[in-house]
Amino acid sequence: MMNFLIRIVLVLIGLVFAASLAVAALLLAAVLMVRSLWARLTGKPVSPLGAAVFGSRFDPRAGFERFRAAAEARKPERTAADEMAARARGELVPAGRRGFNADVSDVSARPVGRDD
Repeated sequence: MMNFLIRIVLVLIGLVFAASLAVAALLLAAVLMVRSLWARLTGKPVSPLGAAVFGSRFDPRAGFERFRAAAEARKPERTAADEMAARARGELVPAGRRGFNADVSDVSARPVGRDD
């Protein structure tokens, strides 16, 4: 019998919670309808709710750009070892950033042709 009473109490608590959510949703819908009606009566365009609450539209690119720029600013300077590794991988190294003499080479050039 006690289990049955606990179940009934839990069901009643759930119904009260669901009813409170429904009332909150209806209240929000009523506020939005009054806001829309007021904008129509005054001849003003209806702005999105987010713009009305937060003051302006949200641009997600601005946030990404801000954090990308901050990461670029904190990037460590390339070392000569980084440049050598980039050359070994076949990547291009900017000409103004060479940390050693560009004319020095450790490979001797051979003429193209067959060695007999």
